[in-house]
Amino acid sequence: MNKETDIPVKEKNIVLIGFMGVGKTTVGQLIANKLNRDFIDIDQYIEEKYNMPIPQMFKELGEQHFRKIEKETVIDICKNQHDKIVSLGGGAFQQEEIRETCLTSSLVLFLDLSWDSWKERMDILVDNRPVLHNRTLDEIHELFEKRQLAYSKHHLKIRTDDQTPEEVADSIVNKLKYRDM
Repeated sequence: MNKETDIPVKEKNIVLIGFMGVGKTTVGQLIANKLNRDFIDIDQYIEEKYNMPIPQMFKELGEQHFRKIEKETVIDICKNQHDKIVSLGGGAFQQEEIRETCLTSSLVLFLDLSWDSWKERMDILVDNRPVLHNRTLDEIHELFEKRQLAYSKHHLKIRTDDQTPEEVADSIVNKLKYRDM
């Protein structure tokens, strides 16, 4: 008997994945309100737990140490909490252990945004995303494309281009109803 797969679908966490700045936090909060669930933004959770902003963690502890903290946090939440809406950082799903844990214990929703639409948001994103610092547009595009492979492993894909966060959240809630949520 597998503890993670024996969780009834309606009690499973819903994990949102996608590239940084796609709207996982905004949409996740809206879904949580609509489904009367608690919302956990992994980056905010880590910042509060370690009393340090993510950019400072990258600078002082290094990305590798941050990724270790991120992995431990995501796996702990996915294995030990239920009925939550969880928003992952853009790079979290690149880690195989996180990906496998999420896919077996939760419903994974991929918020997909085209590169052209993402570029329109870039100016408001770069300062708070240490992974983007000192990268050219071509390097960011390469990172965007590289991460698409990991994001392709999900239970449900939602295209977010030309939709408001409210429209995306409503679409997700409606699709989840057909999955016996």
